[in-house]
Amino acid sequence: MQNKKIAIIGLGYVGLPLAVEFGKKRKVIAFDIDTKRIQELQNSFDNSKEVSSQELKNTKNILFTNDLIDIKNCSIFIVTVQTPVHINKGPNLTPLINASKMLGDILKPGDLVIYESTVYPGATEEVCVPVLERASGLIFNKDFYCGYSPERINPGDKERHVSTIKKVTSGSTEASAKEVDALYNEIIIAGTYLAESIKVAEASKVIENTQRDLNIALINELSIIFNKLDIDTEFVLNAAESKWNFLPFKPGLVGGHCIGVDPYYLIHKSKEVGYTPELILSGRKINEHMGQEITNRVVELMNVKNIALLDANILIMGFTFKENCPDIRNTRVIDVYKNFKFLGCNIDIYDPWVDTLEARKEYNVDVVNVLEKNKYDAIIIAVAHDKFRQYSLINLKEFAKKSFVLFDAKYLLGKDQVDGRL
Repeated sequence: MQNKKIAIIGLGYVGLPLAVEFGKKRKVIAFDIDTKRIQELQNSFDNSKEVSSQELKNTKNILFTNDLIDIKNCSIFIVTVQTPVHINKGPNLTPLINASKMLGDILKPGDLVIYESTVYPGATEEVCVPVLERASGLIFNKDFYCGYSPERINPGDKERHVSTIKKVTSGSTEASAKEVDALYNEIIIAGTYLAESIKVAEASKVIENTQRDLNIALINELSIIFNKLDIDTEFVLNAAESKWNFLPFKPGLVGGHCIGVDPYYLIHKSKEVGYTPELILSGRKINEHMGQEITNRVVELMNVKNIALLDANILIMGFTFKENCPDIRNTRVIDVYKNFKFLGCNIDIYDPWVDTLEARKEYNVDVVNVLEKNKYDAIIIAVAHDKFRQYSLINLKEFAKKSFVLFDAKYLLGKDQVDGRL
């Protein structure tokens, strides 16, 4: 197996770090259909900021390409394309299906296709495998084999690297499962967990983020309750966390390409087999409401201070879906933006991590690079970037009018320094 050449399909937050790790051990062809992305990587630049320029310059064993011919001679294909949801929240498997069609055209006897994209249990064998068979004319588990090893990348996390996070592995046969497991053990120093089947591996991934979604939903609901009881949520959580087995979750906006998406994959499959998952749906409903909850609280505080809502200048600090990363996929900060836009306010979004062109393309919003002094009627801290932690109350007051509302959704300031917080 050591002599087999690997192709990584999809060079986003998951595929690129994986390609770099495998590139330390063997020849890797790193493929993506995005020409601009390939050109940037060839010039040792990663706009996701997951891999440094120096690391990319040292990747002598990696060929970055968008030419299908370059991966034809590979024997192992690892698919790391994104799996988003449609506007109706149903699974959007189009990127996965297109990648499978593409691979089917070049698939050879003996090849191994491993999927890392998050899906519902059964998707690999029920959706991807038939596509591979039709496109290649080959027979599954006779001519070619599949594996599933769900990604566990945490964007922006510089402590937990791909190699230091334990990896779940699986294969379509006993032999292919062992091959997949051995392959990842080459680069995962934290070790692997060989699951009993591909379906088990798929299910393990989708419940990781569903569990986290539900935990945050509980804290978000508690935040709503405590606000009505005039109790500070952070004080309550700090007290509760003094017990060893209390889970330290915080309230906030829940977006991104994992936690805000993956539960819908499980919901879809559950409904398909005749069961409506009420608890998971309820958690999603609560978390999707939090943009409106923040808006409502800020509006109430503005009313208390007799600040007119129409034409008010609102500053939203942060637009990425989480702190210290440039990823704006499925950011729920957009909900807060749209709510205030609907109310007739003027909104500035400030986020030094965001690519302004990408924000304009994906959400039709402008991200400002410089903050004006004495401008804002309300300031909302929406994302806990380290840079925002450097702002004191005095700093923030410089950008606001004499009478303004400061709302902290991320606990960056003390309760006595803000007008409201989650």
